Amino acid sequence: MAEDTPTPAPQPTATAPTLQLVGQYVRDLSFENPGAPGSILNGTGTPNFNVAINVGVKKQADDLFAVELTLTAKAERAEAVLFNVELVYGGVFRIKGANDQQMAPMLMIECPRLIFPFARQVLAQVTQQGGFPPLMMEPVDFTQIYRQNIQRLAQQNAGASGTDALQNADAPPALKN
Repeated sequence: MAEDTPTPAPQPTATAPTLQLVGQYVRDLSFENPGAPGSILNGTGTPNFNVAINVGVKKQADDLFAVELTLTAKAERAEAVLFNVELVYGGVFRIKGANDQQMAPMLMIECPRLIFPFARQVLAQVTQQGGFPPLMMEPVDFTQIYRQNIQRLAQQNAGASGTDALQNADAPPALKN
């Protein structure tokens, strides 16, 4: 007679964290074209561009976070400003089931990655409506930015005890309560 072998009880599986984009918004948008219309008419030579990006996070509720990208771009030709644009573009995200180690990368990498294409589109449209070719930003490696910020934070905390500096390095640099 064949014996029935008991099947092992299923192991409880850890639930993966969930990330939901609740909404998107433009908090601030500024476009300056100080030399218009001359900056459009006297278009000789390639302009120099200076583009910067910053990520900020603000907790809204227990599981709600506002993640904002601040994008600034300045174009100059022969030391004359062609245009200067600043955009603060945000998204509200609901994050559930994430532990402390998962939270910072989700807020500083995944959330910005989701809203960046929309912010890039706003910048392209604004510069085009200002009389210039659309400003087409290259994709951004938010993982690299996050790692650089962690490294900079660890260096700043070098005066603190070694373990404190490493523990604090896991916190997102721009996380505010």
